[in-house]
Amino acid sequence: MTNQPQPNQPQEIKIADNIPGGEYANVMQVNFNKDEFQTIFFTLLGNTGRVVSKIITNPGHFKRMANVMNEVIKKYEQQFGMIKEAESVSEKEIGFKA
Repeated sequence: MTNQPQPNQPQEIKIADNIPGGEYANVMQVNFNKDEFQTIFFTLLGNTGRVVSKIITNPGHFKRMANVMNEVIKKYEQQFGMIKEAESVSEKEIGFKA
């Protein structure tokens, strides 16, 4: 992770107009097939929730992003101490209701 331009990387990155700011997510669902990973981020509050983002990428990029996240967690914990993993919501029903 560096702020220096790397070979074969864009020198300018633009943000789309439909992305006004960050979204809080406390649940993530990951699905995959041979060609791609689909990552869906949710915000769940009590008995309600909403999808805040959906990211689709190929397996190689997904693995690279996972490695970067692990590296960032290690650096965070070195600076601020161990992170306690959040409670799982796997026992809760997550879905869309009509």
